[in-house]
Amino acid sequence: MTNALRLGIAGLGTVGVGVVRILRKQAALLEARTGRRIEIVAVSARDAAKDRGVPLSAYAWETDPVALAKRDDIDVFVELMGGAEGAAKDAVEAALRSGKDVVTANKAMLAHHGQALAELAEAAGLSIRYEAAVAGGIPVIKALAEGLAGNEITRVMGVMNGTCNYILTRMEATGQGYNALFQEASDLGYLEADPNLDVGGIDAGHKLAILASLAFGTQVNFDGVELEGIQRITLEDIRQAADMGYRIKLLGVAQRSPRGLVQRMQPCLVPAHSPLGQLEGGTNMVVIEGDAIEQLVLRGPGAGEGPTASAVLGDICDLARGCRLPVFGQPAATLEAATPAQTGLPAPYYLRMALLDKPGALAKIAKILGDAGVSIDRMRQYGHTDGAAPVLFVTHKTTRAALDVALEEMQATDVVALQPVALRIEHV
Repeated sequence: MTNALRLGIAGLGTVGVGVVRILRKQAALLEARTGRRIEIVAVSARDAAKDRGVPLSAYAWETDPVALAKRDDIDVFVELMGGAEGAAKDAVEAALRSGKDVVTANKAMLAHHGQALAELAEAAGLSIRYEAAVAGGIPVIKALAEGLAGNEITRVMGVMNGTCNYILTRMEATGQGYNALFQEASDLGYLEADPNLDVGGIDAGHKLAILASLAFGTQVNFDGVELEGIQRITLEDIRQAADMGYRIKLLGVAQRSPRGLVQRMQPCLVPAHSPLGQLEGGTNMVVIEGDAIEQLVLRGPGAGEGPTASAVLGDICDLARGCRLPVFGQPAATLEAATPAQTGLPAPYYLRMALLDKPGALAKIAKILGDAGVSIDRMRQYGHTDGAAPVLFVTHKTTRAALDVALEEMQATDVVALQPVALRIEHV
């Protein structure tokens, strides 16, 4: 009989407990599908006495995850602690140096240290699997690395943070503002301990950097991701975007351009009728475009015990079958250092501003846009409030650099009541 695949699991939070549950419930099914028994040998977490709702007494306990990673009686180290630095990174490195394959859900660690870890693993003939690190239960890593290997990928984009999508869609559905929905998301336990990881776009930016590496054969470069969160989005933006046939999403986009690798994670307007525009609640969606496949849309739960644990188990099953691939789809030594694009690709933009009730105010703004080379496609003016009139513009395609020149000029005038809001329009 084939030897069992022996696991050491570090981290017994929501995902870790979910992995234990699936392994206990589906042991026979997993063995039938992989031809090999999969068993937990040892676990590690901070508090051994805590009741986690699953039996753990059959497994050896290690307080130190590094000690778990070095155990001679495990084949695969499953890292579910999280964090870019510290115990998680130390334990993963120890596992690789001890000849263990690694399965992880740690997007931050991979976004910051993915290249070095990949080189360490591949030099030892080992694997790092990380399906659960991006978009929860959606098998987007496997799609890019395996199913779409015959494609030249042209663009990857998606909604990769369910908390932000929950807040934005609830703003539209309930008519409540950002602050109220932020608190609701917090009360429901949707926010990270540091909420800025979610609403500031950092969590989703980690995921985008990983997908860009897989899609374009570049070294992971989180520092090259242009980040902007959803904190400035108002209920007026939600309503006015809808009035023009759009919805607002925290959208990640990665694509090559003559100027370098574009990586953006920022609020964008997308057509309301598009797959991304129809996405509701905490669901994630990734859209992949390639020369042969044209467009592939993957939609599913982006977080939670079951979906994320399912992704972890998929990686474990691949290792049980003996499936080994380079960490980022091709040997780490061949990955190019990404050159961040200094100027973004042209796109139409949505501009919202409040103009003071002064003669010639609108003409002054139109002239500033024209002088900066920004052409107006559509304009709407709404009723006056407190001596100012909300005005919306949709521009023709322009660069953000040209738009920023215009926005700076506007701020220097005496007709703009509030700092203008500019959101890119991304067509899908």
